[in-house]
Amino acid sequence: MAKAPKDLSDLFHETLKDIYYAEKQILRALPKMAKNAQTDELRAAFEKHRDETEGHVERLDQVFEMIGKSPRGKTCDAIIGILDEGKEIMEDFAQTEALDPGMLAAAQAVEHYEISRYGTLKTWAQQLGLKDAVPLLEATLSEEKKTDELLTRLALANVNKKAA
Repeated sequence: MAKAPKDLSDLFHETLKDIYYAEKQILRALPKMAKNAQTDELRAAFEKHRDETEGHVERLDQVFEMIGKSPRGKTCDAIIGILDEGKEIMEDFAQTEALDPGMLAAAQAVEHYEISRYGTLKTWAQQLGLKDAVPLLEATLSEEKKTDELLTRLALANVNKKAA
């Protein structure tokens, strides 16, 4: 029996599993990043984003429920690579003035990945008529953008200057 051709709803579900996995990995990485942060502002930003990320997972759980699927992730090689780069920075630049700028840059790479995924999922949800999922995805997208903006402000205000 031939498989039915895959469509946008299948792609939406696969991408949802991807970002679900990514969010779970980010939840595990953020406490380590906060612990290693040398400035109070960066530490606070990582801690705040960890709390927000728990909410992102809860919203994803709701979206999975809306499409009648169990919330589960699939291995996301992209986020594994981005987080591995962050771990490498924490190891290679530990106890140096460049540690915070490096971790901040790694965190922004994560944010940019998430912004890309949530923007795509929101657009697809609109196209698929998943009107109840759109505000959930938009709320997370907005938080990811605000976190990225906060990290940029921290970099410009003091983190990069202290390392220069």
